[in-house]
Amino acid sequence: MPGECYLSHMGKYPVISISLKSMKQPSCALSFSMLQKILGQEYSRHWEEIKRGGELTEAEEEHYLRIRDLRGEEADYADALRFLSDCLHRCAGEKVLVLIDEYDVPLENAYFHGFYEQMADMIRSLFESVLKSNENLAFAVVTGCLRISKESIFTGLNNLNVISITSDAYAEHFGFTQKEVDELLKAYDLQDNAHTVREWYDGYQFGETEVYNPWSVINYIQSCYRNKKALPKPYWSNTSSNSIVRTLVEKADLSVKQEIESLIEGRTIMKPVHEDITYEDMYSTQNHLWNFLFFTGYLKKVSERQEEENVLMELAIPNREVRYIYKTTVLRWFEDKTRQKELSPLYESILEGDAEKIAEILSENLMETISFYDYQESYYHGFLAGMLKNVSGYMVLSNRESGSGRPDILLKYPSVKGKAVIFEVKISKTYQELQKKCDEALRQIEMRDYAASLRQGGYQDILAYGVTFYRKECLVKKCEKL
Repeated sequence: MPGECYLSHMGKYPVISISLKSMKQPSCALSFSMLQKILGQEYSRHWEEIKRGGELTEAEEEHYLRIRDLRGEEADYADALRFLSDCLHRCAGEKVLVLIDEYDVPLENAYFHGFYEQMADMIRSLFESVLKSNENLAFAVVTGCLRISKESIFTGLNNLNVISITSDAYAEHFGFTQKEVDELLKAYDLQDNAHTVREWYDGYQFGETEVYNPWSVINYIQSCYRNKKALPKPYWSNTSSNSIVRTLVEKADLSVKQEIESLIEGRTIMKPVHEDITYEDMYSTQNHLWNFLFFTGYLKKVSERQEEENVLMELAIPNREVRYIYKTTVLRWFEDKTRQKELSPLYESILEGDAEKIAEILSENLMETISFYDYQESYYHGFLAGMLKNVSGYMVLSNRESGSGRPDILLKYPSVKGKAVIFEVKISKTYQELQKKCDEALRQIEMRDYAASLRQGGYQDILAYGVTFYRKECLVKKCEKL
């Protein structure tokens, strides 16, 4: 009978299954407390089976209950998985399966909170005791973002079979294949949505197999249950890797920013990819950013080639869902970094009427942001408003939504005895057109008499600027006719 050899194993083995995701805590003590709870819950889950087996001595039962009830000493938890596997093997008569999910979450968290070595020692003791020379173990599966064979907590384990994103083994099981997605859409009468699903949720490459993100596909189909024309949304965000990626992004230089812009535009980049990086050496080279983006799902492989000992991969953003994350989350990280800069020279230049200095500072800050070439005037409007929002004692008013007859941005002192500043923003299609567009902005300020309402309100000290952008270049001119 087909499949009989597999079915004969179904429900046969006791299973230890834990996730270390909740060990993401600000201190080592709290992380250890969460580990105690994780193990206590797993011990509780198996208690009735263990009790029915009647194989434990009185001392072993007391040891078991100490761990279950969170009364154990630190040493009790160091080999808690090994002890549980021994108990289950004796009571069930079969070797044990061990499933450990998100093993790297506590390590990543500990790295960023300064107790990596303590956490590595803790995890190493727990894992080695159950995974190395354990006669009660049938097999184990450990999952995480980094290649575990090179991580220090697995130093003593030499019999691991590593299956990574570059492996062909089991590739079709990491997501939905095209055939599976077609069947799902047909089952819910959503065949007409196939193109949308492909654009938004396809594109992940495991070995040579391309798969869809299963979580996002399921959520999208659910959203279409009552409305077949429901708009696609970004359902996935790999928050477990955000700390790493954000830190690497914040340390990135200008070339990395330009490459991320290129990716957002839909282009590809060629980078060396190594599977054996660890948290301890993540900052040793800037190329590790691309490794983490690749192994955590923010990039996909388009092609690869060998150059001497190195493997070079052509990388791209997988789909529109992930592109949205770049355009929001990753972009925001760069903007946050820019806003942390000391901007008092910009504010002084604005209030003193130094248009040349304003343009210089804005251009410098544009160079440090991530942008992409499908932006409109609203992109620069938001950029400038964001740069102005921390001017001490001044209000920033954006009137773009009110239609014609109002300036783009107003900077006003709350008292009419202070200054008021008008900004009119334009974009240029070429570098050569910057002057022309800036003059156009100044004419608009004059012709529509933007200063009139400020004078009527009592302001006497009024400045106005035409501000024009072309990509990362900025030109500012002061209006002399108010």
